Amino acid sequence: MRPIITLTTDFGLQDHYVSVMKAIMLRISPEVRFIDVSHDVPPQDVMAGAWVVRNAAMHFPPGTVHLVVVDPGVGTDRNPVVIRIKDQFFVGPDNGIFSLIADEFDYKAWKLTRDSFWEKSPSNTFHGRDIFSPVAAHLANGTPPEEMGETVDELVTYRWAVPISDKDGIQGWIIHIDRFGNLVSNISEDLIREAIGDSRFRIYVGNTILNRVEKAYGSVTEGEPVAYIGSSGNLEIAINKGNAREMLGVQKGAQISIFTQK
Repeated sequence: MRPIITLTTDFGLQDHYVSVMKAIMLRISPEVRFIDVSHDVPPQDVMAGAWVVRNAAMHFPPGTVHLVVVDPGVGTDRNPVVIRIKDQFFVGPDNGIFSLIADEFDYKAWKLTRDSFWEKSPSNTFHGRDIFSPVAAHLANGTPPEEMGETVDELVTYRWAVPISDKDGIQGWIIHIDRFGNLVSNISEDLIREAIGDSRFRIYVGNTILNRVEKAYGSVTEGEPVAYIGSSGNLEIAINKGNAREMLGVQKGAQISIFTQK
């Protein structure tokens, strides 16, 4: 089977950045298949990139190489790394971009130190082209990461605040807002089941109160807010055929609470 390299960046598609990375990789691995996961990660938003990677990567077949470049610290002393999780590889900066996937799975990591696998005279501002792309292509060709660098024991990690639960309910936060304006919380379905159970409850987010978790957007009338468990397994808030961020005035980091009713 032809090797697969996925790309996740904050580069957008207006400029040449994505295409030139693919050109570098095709030169090294001509048979590679590219999958563009996303190039619309908000600029320099490392944790938004981490969220995209966490939700997409492990659906790909064994041997996939994931190239991830959201790199506001490019040119500084942050390390370029390869990590291996199960039978998949991840290439990118060690700046927290792999926080969520590495927190969920066991991994092994290498700091990229062998510049023979890089482009010559790498730019200080485009490691996506000059370091990460050629390394990803060599991995796709079967080069083991042990030949590219030195083992590291820990990665730089960031974590969102953990939701708090007690006898009165759950306190959480909005951790991601997708392209449709849907509000993704850090409250998992399992936590709701454990902390709320069969009790009656109310969900408070912004100036909106919801009394139940529905199965789908269409469970409410058009233009109405709806709470549901999204594909990530977490509680989300949306507007049926609308934009919850705009209509509810809620931004990433906002509080979301579930209170049980006595």
